[in-house]
Amino acid sequence: MDNRPGNRENNNIAVELALLLALATLWGGSYTFIKLGVATIPPITLIAARTTIAGLLLLAIMWARGIRLPTDAATWQRFAFQAVLNSVIPWTLIAWGERHVDAALATILNSAGPIFTFLLTAVVTRHEATTPRKLVGVVAGMAGILLIVGVDAFHNVGSGLVAEAAIVAATICYACAAIFGRGFKGLDPMAPAAGSLLAGAAALLPASLIVEQPWTLSPSLSSVLALLALATFSTAAAFVIYFRLIQTLGSVGTTAQAYLRVPIGVAISVAFLGESLSRTAWIGLACVVLGVAAMTIPARRPADVKTS
Repeated sequence: MDNRPGNRENNNIAVELALLLALATLWGGSYTFIKLGVATIPPITLIAARTTIAGLLLLAIMWARGIRLPTDAATWQRFAFQAVLNSVIPWTLIAWGERHVDAALATILNSAGPIFTFLLTAVVTRHEATTPRKLVGVVAGMAGILLIVGVDAFHNVGSGLVAEAAIVAATICYACAAIFGRGFKGLDPMAPAAGSLLAGAAALLPASLIVEQPWTLSPSLSSVLALLALATFSTAAAFVIYFRLIQTLGSVGTTAQAYLRVPIGVAISVAFLGESLSRTAWIGLACVVLGVAAMTIPARRPADVKTS
């Protein structure tokens, strides 16, 4: 086995990019799960159940692994703030928005996360280098999304303007959460994932009971199954990967997975729903891959190119 530093770094990058793809797949499927869920389950109740189930699942896994949640008030305040930015507000906005717009359009609008992360990083926090290559990645990724989806996907834009604005607001929350999530270095990735989910559930459950009275609901089987899949795969599993990538790829690199959600969503619809793929989609997919690579793969250092 070749253990030279350059090869070890390449292997590590390959692992992180594989996890980025997994995260994009898990979150890409969440829009379909949400669309099925909100058909018979109101938005706040759906997201309250999502955070509660996922948080308890992660807590059980942590207990089995011998990992304990922090007990100090300062850390739990950070968990609560992360929950507001990463689940309570954005998930509720998206769930409500998908009652009025298609899941595909929600995916498109929500894919602008890297744009806002890049801008916030460049203008406000400046905690990562905002290189020209990352800017190229932003432009290439958005161009790829437009090519994949095609202009026809926007024919209903404006008819649900408030819902669309809500989803964009959720996207800005995600960008802020990705930057704030850097503050959990030193913790096992499961700790901030479980902690923020449980903190979110503590806020959402009372709101659900007061506003939507879930005991009066009669959800369909498809909505219940969608909720379980949403909580288990698109939340519990995804959050563990998310907090690891925040520490390894950085906030801008991690939010680049938003670009991968669209081609993955298109592939799922082609495979399972019989929808056709446009001619420009393949070009768009190449643009997306280029954009993700530009925003996530670090530049080679001079030492990396020396011959041994």
